[in-house]
Amino acid sequence: MARQPILEFWYEFASTYSYLAAMRVEAAAAEADVAVRWRPFLVGPLFASQGWTTSPFNLYPAKGKNMWRDVEREAARLGLPPLTKPAQFPQNSLSAVRVAILGQDQDWLVPFSKAVFTASFAQGRSIAEPAAVAEILDSLGLDGTQTVRAAAAEPNKTKLRVSVEEARSRGIYGAPTFLADDGELFWGNDRLEQALAWATGDRPKGLR
Repeated sequence: MARQPILEFWYEFASTYSYLAAMRVEAAAAEADVAVRWRPFLVGPLFASQGWTTSPFNLYPAKGKNMWRDVEREAARLGLPPLTKPAQFPQNSLSAVRVAILGQDQDWLVPFSKAVFTASFAQGRSIAEPAAVAEILDSLGLDGTQTVRAAAAEPNKTKLRVSVEEARSRGIYGAPTFLADDGELFWGNDRLEQALAWATGDRPKGLR
């Protein structure tokens, strides 16, 4: 029996387009018979290496204005709750990403990740404080305080740093990014379908 192809989904909790991708990647991958590996990481260090101190959507106001309208349209098209812009953008996602790194091999990673995105972009809540992250964990039946504490321990912080360096070494420069088994990189929520097709071997003629 042929091995099921795997698509890596690299996402950032501060990223609007990661939010859209997170809410649809499971269904799209299931339809394509592709397994998804969720890979949380921090995109800030990658931006810093390019000389950016904040999101490019803040650096270029016209681009940012259009982005929010685009995400609003896409959320409505996908049947998601109305978009609610958080008071601070991009949000400090460090505590949430640390928890996600801690849970990379746990069944709760995906529901936790989707709950964080929902809190930020559907409810307009802050995800920056450890207490806010703990509250999300509690809502999933987990021990929020204990989990946040474990996520802030040095071994897990090291894992997060390693994940950022892995992203950098594999050519990732933003979120969301999809990586096929062969390392082919697709950037952006609107490239999910192409990434899934590539993962299954359905590729444009002349490209291999």
